[in-house]
Amino acid sequence: MSRWFTLRRLITVAALTFAWCALWGEPSVANLASGIVVATLVSGSGIGTPGRGRIRIRPLVRFGLLVAIDLGVSTVSVAREILTPTDYTDEAVIAVAVPTDTRTHLLLLIVAITVTPGTAVVDADPDTGTLYLHILHAERRHETEAHVVELAQLACQALPTHQPQPLPSHP
Repeated sequence: MSRWFTLRRLITVAALTFAWCALWGEPSVANLASGIVVATLVSGSGIGTPGRGRIRIRPLVRFGLLVAIDLGVSTVSVAREILTPTDYTDEAVIAVAVPTDTRTHLLLLIVAITVTPGTAVVDADPDTGTLYLHILHAERRHETEAHVVELAQLACQALPTHQPQPLPSHP
């Protein structure tokens, strides 16, 4: 196959077109056609370099599944807290430092964490890569910190960014 018609590119165009139509809220011929045009332009724009800066499907699916599982487990946990007469919460605000290479994905991490009931990002420092989280159970602090780091690493694997190379110095 040529560069323009690889299987990976066709899948990318199909996924982007689906997302485009979903954003418009209703399927129509115009939305489908414009979605194909936009997706084709975006996927062929040369954004990123081979092996870097491209979406990696497996880690992205793992990231999505992990967030979905978190959503389900957290919803049940918070519902149980609400329905029980005794308050077992021990709320805390904790600071979680994410690895340096994951700082480009802070917004994705903030959304993935905040969408789950019982945990919310109350502040973020992009300079230090620190997220400040409100959690319902302070005894789960270390588990929560490890989980955030795991989410950050999956985000980096799924959506790698091109790190600019330092310019060579001239003697």
